[in-house]
Amino acid sequence: MNAPLDPSDSRPRRPAPIAEGLARLIGEQIAEGVYRPGDKLPSLRELAQLHRYAKNTVVVAFEILVARGLVVPRRGAGFYVSPQAQSRKGQDEEAGQLSRAMDIVWLMREQLRTQPDAVAAGDGFPPVEWLADMRMDRYQQRVTRTGLGALFRYGSRFGYRPLRDSLVRKLGDVGISAAPGQFVLTHGANEAMDLVIRYFLQPGAVALVDDPGYYPLFGKLKLAGVQMVGVPRLADGPDMAALEASLHRHKPRLFFTQSIAHNPTGSDLAPAKAYKLLQLAERHNLMIVENDPLADFKPTAAVRLAALDQLERVIYLGSFSKSFSAALRVGFIACGGALASDLADLKALVHVSSSEYSERMVDVMLREGHYARHLVRLRQRLEQATAQALQVLDGLGAEVFTRPASSLYLWCRFPGQDDSLALAQGLMEEKVMMAPGRVFSVDSNARSPWSRCNVGAVIEPRFEARVAAYLERAE
Repeated sequence: MNAPLDPSDSRPRRPAPIAEGLARLIGEQIAEGVYRPGDKLPSLRELAQLHRYAKNTVVVAFEILVARGLVVPRRGAGFYVSPQAQSRKGQDEEAGQLSRAMDIVWLMREQLRTQPDAVAAGDGFPPVEWLADMRMDRYQQRVTRTGLGALFRYGSRFGYRPLRDSLVRKLGDVGISAAPGQFVLTHGANEAMDLVIRYFLQPGAVALVDDPGYYPLFGKLKLAGVQMVGVPRLADGPDMAALEASLHRHKPRLFFTQSIAHNPTGSDLAPAKAYKLLQLAERHNLMIVENDPLADFKPTAAVRLAALDQLERVIYLGSFSKSFSAALRVGFIACGGALASDLADLKALVHVSSSEYSERMVDVMLREGHYARHLVRLRQRLEQATAQALQVLDGLGAEVFTRPASSLYLWCRFPGQDDSLALAQGLMEEKVMMAPGRVFSVDSNARSPWSRCNVGAVIEPRFEARVAAYLERAE
């Protein structure tokens, strides 16, 4: 029988292979950051039951970990990860960041990371406090009252019908007339894009995209083997001469664009360009995929292609990730009825269904009178933050691509910084996480002086102080 665990006992032992294997497993978990310095490890009894080992085997494994300096015992309290134990998790992520910065998924990884001490200047989401008045816990009981039994089964291929009814009213407010059968609810706007790509585009097909534009879309198109052709984005919308030339040359089936609150430039489509774009679409048999993730942040009178076209040649995508919560993952496609039925069938084949629980949650939130007040506050906050952010950027000497009255994003270049990737690398050391322009380019290797800045982060005092200090040292 093994002697009691004693860290001062340095007598050599020949641990059993099973104990050595368990020690290696726990050591790897410590190295990967699953257990961090100071964390309490599971008890000997818990590990013995979990792995179906004898308790003495677990004791020997802990002896090995103590001898290696990874674990320290505390009398009567159990075993803890040593304060000196090193995790390679953070080291690996940091080491790979700079080389990944040219990759499409680099910024997606950054969006999913949480760094409390960092200024997320390149973040794609509004500050959490802007959304706090739509806390989901307020609506949980109402969701279950809408039909608890149905929550244990798959829902309709189109999605939860009452939410589609609510979307009829919501889109009607922005001038888009649609029936419930013209909506397909999705797992966020990104699934909506996936379905459209699968339905329309075969490998080798050509699709037009905003350039700069929405980088996750670029990744999806590349994954599908689709050839992307960028249409330069100007301060008032697409470069129409370049668009028309691409239509003649490539004869694409789809053009993916954002009319308002464009990501990353923050620009809005001018009415004259909107009409001309629809005329070109008719002439060249082009379908337009209009992504509108920030619809709730903009006035209802803002120019939308779907409102002018009434879903004839426009497929309209929406989401509640920015205005409610990204955790809900509820989006939608609005389009012609026949196409909606086909896309619903494709959704059922690929994903079976979307989350009816989340869809019920969104529907309850939309029907709650608090929603209208939430939108008013949201738009006021965004307008104030945009004005303040422009002042901060002006004070830093930055050039701003366009100066909207309200936008979650501002596209800017900083003085003396010709490569925003190098800027992002430098500011990373200052705990300022930027979104370099080349990530948003069709050619991700192209050098860009531009960066996307989130106005909610720009107005944090730490942003101005840290960027100013960096620019001063770089002179």
